[in-house]
Amino acid sequence: MAYYVYILASQKNGTLYIGMTNDLVRRVHEHREGLVAGFTKRHGVKRLVYFEIYAQPEPAIQREKTLKRWPREWKINQIERENPTWEDLYEGLCG
Repeated sequence: MAYYVYILASQKNGTLYIGMTNDLVRRVHEHREGLVAGFTKRHGVKRLVYFEIYAQPEPAIQREKTLKRWPREWKINQIERENPTWEDLYEGLCG
């Protein structure tokens, strides 16, 4: 089984959300369709712009907590190192 830490954005340099899941396609689909009540639905955060894969849940949980504590500028830099155009990566996961 794989575990994922992911960052969603409302748009380039927009509102960010960091989460962790064991089913990235399902979880991002839930965010995109507004099936998850809360922050992402209220703020229109639907674009998958970054993710990391882990073999065990513990390091994924720790990484999620670490990323959430980072300053916004560091999060943006992390996204732009891997995805400089802030492309929505969700379609690539499904296709």
